[in-house]
Amino acid sequence: MKVTRVHATSHNIPVPVPLLDFPIPRQVVFCAVETDAGITGYGLTGPIQRFAVREFINREIAPRVVGRDPLETERIWHELYVELNPRAQTGVWSSGVSALDIALWDIKGKFLNQPVWRLLGAAQKTVPAYITFGLLEYDVDQLVEVAKSFVQQGEDKLKMVVAVNGAEDPLEDARRAIAVREAIGPGVQLSMDANYLFNFHNALKLAKAVEGHDIEWFEEPVYGNDARLLHDLRMRTSVPISAGQNEGHRFRYRELLVNNAVDILQPNVVYCGGYTEGVKVAAMAQAFNLVIANGGGWPHHNMHLQAAMANGWRVEFHYPMWKAGEMIYKDPPGPHGGATTLTEEPGLGLEPRWDALEEYAEA
Repeated sequence: MKVTRVHATSHNIPVPVPLLDFPIPRQVVFCAVETDAGITGYGLTGPIQRFAVREFINREIAPRVVGRDPLETERIWHELYVELNPRAQTGVWSSGVSALDIALWDIKGKFLNQPVWRLLGAAQKTVPAYITFGLLEYDVDQLVEVAKSFVQQGEDKLKMVVAVNGAEDPLEDARRAIAVREAIGPGVQLSMDANYLFNFHNALKLAKAVEGHDIEWFEEPVYGNDARLLHDLRMRTSVPISAGQNEGHRFRYRELLVNNAVDILQPNVVYCGGYTEGVKVAAMAQAFNLVIANGGGWPHHNMHLQAAMANGWRVEFHYPMWKAGEMIYKDPPGPHGGATTLTEEPGLGLEPRWDALEEYAEA
């Protein structure tokens, strides 16, 4: 079996969200890899530098992959790393290779008639799931209303975004988080995600303000996932610290681990280099006796890594990215009662909605 075509397109998906009268746009780069066996694999990466990523896949990755055996995922990944990334850069390279690698594993699963999660390790078919409901666009009353609605639906793990007012008002973030905690009660897990926007002082102020309110973890609290600052923050708060959703290769995760910077490591396969790199990151976390949890959304791809690994702990159904996936794929698995169960469909089990991809395509 040989690859006959690699083609990437970019799409801007307007996602309706509860209580808002305007959609939240989510952009993706969609990668299709065709073979002479009639099997096509589909991969995806997120919005960061998406036009550059699209062109990188089409102009630089594709010529190196056409004619190759798509089952040789490790060999292809390593050769792309050596040829196109000699300085271990992230960004465009990691995003483009992530989309390609996901598509190659989709082909591998379809060819072997096995789901990707089983080929990667098959530690668990059902994975705990959490809902990222708490958007910065919501006021406090809206946060409470949406959180309570998910609890009423049977979901028991929630996450909200913090860093309002330009990440300069941690006490307002604390007020919002405490209001949600009081509304949902003690039996529901609640996490916070700062998207690495706080300086150390404000991150510490927020962590201290919520310490008595049972926060499951504080995600990416400081600028740039600075491992030294994350370690210092972790030593000064009882709130568990997590990071890693946008890191682009194993070396950045190693830095977080050896600096004792996190309690929870968060590889995301659409950014870290796909499944080929994701399993390496998960194995490193195992060596440090840490769990991995999907951060950064795109659950329909990340659930396969979480299900594959013994230390897979959480898959994130981030509302706009979760629903964007439902808009471009036919009936993908969703969360039910705080968990998601993967299917036995070969590959990723994701069938594209071509009409939607065409409707939301970008030039």
